[in-house]
This record gives sequence, structure tokens and C-alpha cells, in this order.
Amino acid sequence: MTIVLNGSGLTIEKLNAIARHGEKVELAPEAVERIKKCRAMLERKIDAHEIMYGVNTGIGEFSEVVLNDEQVQDFQKYLIYNHAAGIGDPAPLDYVRGMIAGRINVHAHGNSGVRLEVTRTLVEMLNKGVTPFVCQKGSVGACGDLAPMAQMALLMMGEGKAYYKGELYDGKTAMEKAGIPIPGLKARDGLAVINGSNMLTAMSALFLYDANNWLKQAEIAAAMSLEALKANMKPYNLKIHEVRGFPGAVRSARAILKIIADGDLYEGRIKCKVQDAYSMRSTPQVVGAAHDALAYARSQVEIELNGVGDNPIFFPEENLQLSGANFQGSPVAVPMDMAGYCVTMVSVLSERRMNRLNNPALSVGLPPFLTRGAGMFSGLMLSQYTADTLIVEQRILSAPASVQSIPAAADQEDFVSMGMNTAIKNFQILDNAYGVLGIEFMAAAQGLDLREYKFGKGTSAAREVVRRHVAFLDIDRPLYPDHTRMKDLVKSCEILKAVEKAVGSLG
Repeated sequence: MTIVLNGSGLTIEKLNAIARHGEKVELAPEAVERIKKCRAMLERKIDAHEIMYGVNTGIGEFSEVVLNDEQVQDFQKYLIYNHAAGIGDPAPLDYVRGMIAGRINVHAHGNSGVRLEVTRTLVEMLNKGVTPFVCQKGSVGACGDLAPMAQMALLMMGEGKAYYKGELYDGKTAMEKAGIPIPGLKARDGLAVINGSNMLTAMSALFLYDANNWLKQAEIAAAMSLEALKANMKPYNLKIHEVRGFPGAVRSARAILKIIADGDLYEGRIKCKVQDAYSMRSTPQVVGAAHDALAYARSQVEIELNGVGDNPIFFPEENLQLSGANFQGSPVAVPMDMAGYCVTMVSVLSERRMNRLNNPALSVGLPPFLTRGAGMFSGLMLSQYTADTLIVEQRILSAPASVQSIPAAADQEDFVSMGMNTAIKNFQILDNAYGVLGIEFMAAAQGLDLREYKFGKGTSAAREVVRRHVAFLDIDRPLYPDHTRMKDLVKSCEILKAVEKAVGSLG
């Protein structure tokens, strides 16, 4: 199904479909007319020699330098050259495709002054699979993601590099192979392609999509551990969470109850303590806080996906151009810093439950380290070490990037969002979170296998998937293959799909 880009309605799910699944895009007819109208206004202003930032002036510290008619067009070329200043390894292709889609949606508003040919070229690149080679690092998240987006803009001139059908070519060759005409860059075009925080926003959207799936799996792992630990499930009664009022906690408690429904613990046939430790009874409050944080982050990211992040901004109806700072990445960076450390927080909770499964003083009758041969065997003792080192790395990465501004451009750009750093480290946090949760799943499945009562329908479905990938630990064996398989299993969402097929959506 083709996704129509018109400046509104671009959700995280739609961006994920475009970026990762090759969904085709189309520029809405009304967006085409808005782009044409805005460009016509801009060209009238250029002909009238009206001073406009980044059109007939320099940029940054050079914004007071006025360009003559001969310099205006060449300036766009040199602007892209000097901004294509990233470093190191290429960004994953889905990040770059998401960035392109976001930029098209900015242009669709008709406030950027870009030529329609340029925007249509970006559409063609998405639809025909030409993806620019973009260095992951180089953006400070203000004046937009200038360095990575300039590498995208190089293709508008038939320069740079790009991937096409799995191969890396120079930009001109990639465009020719795909049958995409090279539009060139005229007045304003270059800055209109690069002056927004579209890459960090696309990365944030993809992170939120993945993190939501990870949180649902955190609830599945929690449910398995709770059943293995004979938890008191009264703290999961929805009345407790509804009376407080946080929607995330209600959602989390409901999901966990759905997973364990029909099991002996849920039905009250298992003797349990009057009160459990926090890691067992406060999961809805903790995971719920993460749900609520991610919901807020989603709202901010989707505002940015559908807003005009550009500079200057043109208002054709009023024959007006205004220069401001709508490229500033802070509105996305701030909630995304919170989203990242919430994943770390839930990972810590996961490890604490895994500790209880391992510790014979806390596991309600399970054997030490979940092995029947304690002493001769060490069971899952070292699995906890692995989870712990992953969590320490997550904690280091959880320091906010949005307070780390370093002034640039001779102090003309004296506060920047560092939102790209947020986006990069969030994926590192999530990568570790897959491992931490995979280890809890492995421990919980081991604990369940050592019990002899009936488990919930969702719990049983999850355990069955785990056992397809990792065998019961009867005698000690090297665990690194199991840990890595479990990490990959969580990332694949196979457990989540099986559980939701068994019990319905978890939220």
C-alpha cells in the first residue's frame, strides 16, 4: 500500500514501513501545489533582490555576507560540500530511508521554498531503492542533521555515494542505474534539503517502534518469572492501578494478567507469600512508567515528523519569509533521552527478578542457580554476570545527551541539542536490553521447567518458543551460544508474536 506524504499523518508505524519494509511513497497532489506556490514566491523575492538567509546570504557566522546574483546558485553547491563533514562508518539504511521520508514530509507543507523536482527526486530515491551513503556521526542536532543530510544532498548533484540493489556506487551511477534524473541544486534547494533534524527524528521513531515491542516482551518475561517464583498476584489487580490513574501501569498489569490467565497461580491454587519484594510486585508501576514515557516521546516525535523543521520558512499566503530555529533538535532529544533511560530502568528490574530465580534464599524452593547438580554444576550463575555487565553499560549510556551542548560556528550556534548522540546511544541501550531480557527469559523457562503446576496460556506459549531455541540446562555447558540466541530471539519478536497469538494483543 502506497503511503501518501502530505505533511500530516506520518506515524511511527508508517515510517517503519517505509524505512524497513520498502513501502512506496507518493507526494499528495495538494502538497505538489503548495510546493509550486511557495517556490514561485521565493523566485519573485530573489528577482527583487530581497535579502533571505541561506538563499542570497551566507550561513551561520557568515549570515551577514550578501551574495551577488552569480554566487547564489554556486553557493548551494559549496554549502553541501562543506556540510558533508561526517566521519566513520555508514548509518544503517533504514535510518537513512526514514530521514528521506521525513524530509519529503517537511517539503509537503509548502513552506520550504524548494523546487518540486528536488522533492520528487527524494520520492524516487525511496521508491526505487537508492539510499545515500551517510556517515553515522557528525550531527550536533541543530541547524538540523547537517552532516548526514548533506551526504544525501550530494546525490541531487550526481555526487556522493549511494547503495542500489545491495551494491555501493558513486552517486551518479546509482541514480543512472535506477533511472532517476539528477535535478541539480538551484537557489535555496541545498539548504531546503538539509536544514532539519530529520535523521535523529527518524532514528527516534524506529527506536520507539522497537522499544514498545521490547517492553511488551519485558512483561512476558516478568509473567514467566512471577509464575516460576510463586508470586502473589494481588498487586496486579487492576483496581490498584486504576485508582492511582497512570495509564501505563494499568496497561502493564492488564498485559501480565492476560499472560498468566488460566494457570494455577492466576486461579489461586498456589500458596504464595503475603507480600513479595518490589521487583515482583511493582512491575506494573515500573514498566508502566516506561510505557507512559514512551507515549510522550511518541507524541513529540510524531509532531516533528509532521511539522516544518526548516530555516528560513516561507509563507506564500502572506508573501513572508521568516528565519528562526525550527531545526533545533531539543524537542525530540529531551523526551528521547528519557525513553532511553527508561529501557535501562526496566532492564534493571529484569535482572533483579533473574537474581531471585538464581538465589536459593529468594527463589521459593527452586534449586541454587537453577541447577539440580549444585556444587558440581553452577547452572545460570554466570548468566547473571553477563546481564550485569550489559546493565552497567546501559547506565553509562543513560546520561542525557540533551544537556551536553558544545558551542559551534564561532558561537553563532552556541547551543545545540546533541540529539544525534541521544539517537545513537538509545539503540546501543536497546541492543543491550535484548540481551538482558533474553537472559531473564532463559532463567524463567528454566525455573518453570523445575515446577510441576499449570502455567498461564501466554506463559506456556512463551516457554515453548524459548525451548525451540535453547534446551533445558540439565548439566553445565558453554552458555554464550544460548545467551546470543536468546538475545536474537528477543530482537526477532518471535516470543511476542506467539504470546499475542495465544492471548491477544498486549497493548
